[in-house]
Amino acid sequence: MNRRAKLAAAAGLGVMLLTALALAHVQSLQRIGTPGVRVVPHEIYSDSGVLIGTNSIPLPETLPGYTSREARIAKTVSDWLPKDTTFAQRIYEAPDKFWIQANVVLMGTDRTSIHKPEYCLAGQGFRTRTTERATLRINAPHPYDLPVMKMIVDREITTPEGRKVKQTGLYVFWFVADGQLSADHNQRMWWMARDLVTRGLLQRWAYISCFAYCANGREDEAFGRMREWAVAAVPQFQLTTGPLQGGIAGR
Repeated sequence: MNRRAKLAAAAGLGVMLLTALALAHVQSLQRIGTPGVRVVPHEIYSDSGVLIGTNSIPLPETLPGYTSREARIAKTVSDWLPKDTTFAQRIYEAPDKFWIQANVVLMGTDRTSIHKPEYCLAGQGFRTRTTERATLRINAPHPYDLPVMKMIVDREITTPEGRKVKQTGLYVFWFVADGQLSADHNQRMWWMARDLVTRGLLQRWAYISCFAYCANGREDEAFGRMREWAVAAVPQFQLTTGPLQGGIAGR
């Protein structure tokens, strides 16, 4: 190796060392944000019966017009996500058999707890038909519009009798942190990076989602029922609200 190559290699190592030291310094100054959802002591299990957490988000057990039951977290999900992820999952069923599956995934110190929602849907065989922004009008603790992303998805399944049928689903999601709400994954990532750089703050983002099957062509009806569910449920577990006067989200 000639002298120029040695100098270049040494310079490269020096840059790598300085970068590592800078990252370590930033990490040492990093503060962890307060969740924008309620967190309570509650044991959470995977569908294989393994205890995966001792805290959860209190999705309401009782809501007008619904019975509910807690659902265990899929082992493939709990094994894949960081160990400090906090989960909640509950199924709500109406007398006419319409049901909504509500999920909350809250990150800890590892930001990889939350990923693009499309990945989960594709992994379950769903194809996205449409995606659009929408709002849910929440009335408590004060009226505000909750920004959400609404996706209509479908997939083909084979029944036990061997028939191929098409399933249509409605998927609605949003993200919430302390004083911040977004329906956009990229915006959430930008805000998280901005807060890390400018404030030394790692916000604990929560990814909240609702899913319901519906008949093809009746997606708007299903969204209306999901809206009613959100009006009753969201104020019971979500701390961050929409913009107050002046455009600042509150708690």
